[in-house]
Amino acid sequence: MKISDILTENLVATGLPGNTKNEVIDAMIDLVASSPKVMDKEKVRKAIFEREEIMSTGVGNGFAIPHGKTEAVSDIVAAFAVTAQPIDYQSLDEKPVRLVFLLVGKDNLVGPHIKLLSRISRLMNKEEFRRRLLDLKSPREILEAFRQEEATYFEA
Repeated sequence: MKISDILTENLVATGLPGNTKNEVIDAMIDLVASSPKVMDKEKVRKAIFEREEIMSTGVGNGFAIPHGKTEAVSDIVAAFAVTAQPIDYQSLDEKPVRLVFLLVGKDNLVGPHIKLLSRISRLMNKEEFRRRLLDLKSPREILEAFRQEEATYFEA
């Protein structure tokens, strides 16, 4: 499964509002809730925040990947956003976050969930790619950037 297979334009945002980590995560949950795969937004919210309590998902280099697993989705669903401003996310490197990738998996789809987390992390470890995402202005441009990056980085 590729990132570009699960992201659609309505699940990508630029200039995402929010002044705190929790506000940004809430905005991401609102974004992903527009997917027909989300059956219960509040259960998704609970799963994401429970995971966040274990350890910050601000992984460094201006990137965070809030994620969780729940039966409140019919299949793996994701959203991606560039925040309107840098957010203090209690990241591992203590740097603010602007790129946020939310991933919600089903409890019984652990393998695909972990593979997607790994794929997202590998792409987002590329400084040039992160900089490019920050410069893009529309969800369509961001989706195309993910498609291009995956095409050069991973086998189909």
